Amino acid sequence: MLIQRDHSALLIVDVQEKLAPVMTDPRRVIHNCSLLLRAAQRLEVPALVSEQYPKGIGPTVVDLREWCPEGGVVEKTHFSCAAEPGMLARIKDLHRRQIVVAGIEHHICVLQTAIGLKSLGYDVFVVADACASRKAESEALARSRLRQEDVVLVSVEMVLFEWLHKAGTPEFKELSALIR
Repeated sequence: MLIQRDHSALLIVDVQEKLAPVMTDPRRVIHNCSLLLRAAQRLEVPALVSEQYPKGIGPTVVDLREWCPEGGVVEKTHFSCAAEPGMLARIKDLHRRQIVVAGIEHHICVLQTAIGLKSLGYDVFVVADACASRKAESEALARSRLRQEDVVLVSVEMVLFEWLHKAGTPEFKELSALIR
């Protein structure tokens, strides 16, 4: 199954000021989440951004804030976005069956969100190169567990080119330039 922009939404999980710096490769995650948010905005794919207890962990990192859709940031206390009533309601209101998930921590909030959304009947795609944890071992375990749960692992480029669907369009020229 391909990711279709008319049937998908983007969910960025907890890329926050006090959490991001302690990840294995925070610049990679922030850069790749930024690419996803920018592409979603350009292609009119709805996006949501979660913040786990922002009073303690801080808001979404400044590098992503400019790309967050207005009103698209949702606070949560559950680790899984699928378990957070306000976030789940927002996801359902999008009326999209495919959810592209990225963020931190891969083995906690991203994993629980992906498994939770999958159990609710969504087609879930976790963007492996836009996720991180504090330890590489935790990231490897997250990928292994997601595969066992039949959650599809993808890369940023896979998402962008599946959303684009074909070359030669103004969107293709603009977005392909971002990943060169």
